[in-house]
Amino acid sequence: MMKIYALNYAYSVLPEDSVFKGGSPENYVPISFLMYLIKTEDKIILVDAGCETLGGFEMKDLISPRKAVENTGVSADDITDLIITHSHHDHIACARYFKNATVYIQNDEYEQGKRYLKESKRVVTFDDKYTICDGVEVIKIGGHSIGSCIVEIDAGEKTYVITGDECYSRRCLDEHICAGAPYSVENNQKFIEKYSDTDKYVSLVSHDPDYQSEYKVPYSE
Repeated sequence: MMKIYALNYAYSVLPEDSVFKGGSPENYVPISFLMYLIKTEDKIILVDAGCETLGGFEMKDLISPRKAVENTGVSADDITDLIITHSHHDHIACARYFKNATVYIQNDEYEQGKRYLKESKRVVTFDDKYTICDGVEVIKIGGHSIGSCIVEIDAGEKTYVITGDECYSRRCLDEHICAGAPYSVENNQKFIEKYSDTDKYVSLVSHDPDYQSEYKVPYSE
């Protein structure tokens, strides 16, 4: 059995037009700041590293991403692998806390974010996809940013998908709405079309205010 934990370290709000196409710039919606922790038989994988400051945002109930990890009974030094979905500050700034982890980041995102990874012992870059271990693969989408990625976790009949910032809200998937301000509208639309299929995919959204804290995932056979 594999377990996935959603680790919340802050809350804030975003204007609707940043969250989904056609939203109002005057209406605000709540968001969470989440990382995801994946425990397998021999790995402890962290998806995104979080941040402790974010210009232009009021981050409520903020705790250090390191503390959010420790609250699961795992130390920062126990993290074996760190997947960075993209190099925006709130997803990579605290990579410095997870010094023992091998870091995985898409090539174009590495160029944007390598200043955050100076203390990382090993960094693996890739173009389109990379298999972290059996059942866990990071895949480039390039909708939110130039090399933004998602993480697929194979659970047999269904696949769990950590969406990064390809969508801020589950509403985008439920209603087939493009994200508010994507780097590539075409790539983001392809993501929405594919992963809105709830018969195949369980989407774990990185800013979902209604997140579930723990998921038990049977290995695929």
